[in-house]
Amino acid sequence: MSTSQVLLLAFAGIGALAIISIISIAWRRGQDDETTEGRPDREASLRDRDIAADPDIGGEVETKDEEELVPADPVPIDPLKLRSEVDEETMGVTRRQFFNRGILGIFGLFLAQFGIASLAFMWPRLKSGGFGSKVSVGKIEDLRIAALTADGRAQPVFVSAAQAYVVPVQGSLAGSSFEGLPVVAGGMMALWQRCVHLGCRVPECESSQGFECPCHGSKYNFHGEYEDGPAPRNLDRFVVSLSDANELIIDTGAVIETSRSSVKTIEYPQGPSCI
Repeated sequence: MSTSQVLLLAFAGIGALAIISIISIAWRRGQDDETTEGRPDREASLRDRDIAADPDIGGEVETKDEEELVPADPVPIDPLKLRSEVDEETMGVTRRQFFNRGILGIFGLFLAQFGIASLAFMWPRLKSGGFGSKVSVGKIEDLRIAALTADGRAQPVFVSAAQAYVVPVQGSLAGSSFEGLPVVAGGMMALWQRCVHLGCRVPECESSQGFECPCHGSKYNFHGEYEDGPAPRNLDRFVVSLSDANELIIDTGAVIETSRSSVKTIEYPQGPSCI
């Protein structure tokens, strides 16, 4: 299943849950609109009459002079004793419950979106020609011609699909930090464009015949070997091979790290620096 199909199914599921929640809340709120039947409360009426007639509660009090009647102060009634309990079904959804459910729904939607985005980020890209897979960059003969100038100086070929510089191997690799590794095919190497210090894209410098990072000043020769700056090691390189059609194949899913080279395989700098 492709990434787009997974995202489509996930968003469809979230939409369905939202519709079901809205219908459920609307149905429950609709039940509260029913008319409640009111009937006379005979017991309340009798209780009010008793309170009015009882001299100890709120009736008239006879004084020593029977002809003179003074009304007594009514005794206050605790409203809590007269309240009646209401069940949850009659009360329906309270304001607090509504806001709590709304907050939980928004938080759940955020978590769902974050999970989908994380899944899409971590999902491997296995399509042909994409970074993380094997990338064919053309005939090895054409690359050799393109990677060298007329006077024999190196001229890296940048391959955007592989995020790599294809460079010619000039001289022997004996004693280098990548001797015996599968990083050379048909006399060509593929160097990752990313600086090993903090990940900046490292541009080439034709005048010095090297790669020089404009972010923090790390410098490498055209074989990707460390020369100067805060970088901890050589430029990373990809495993390369030749196909049956004699095309250079860069495996961008196979990255090889090498330590700083004590034996350099190419001269640097060969001219003015670019930074």
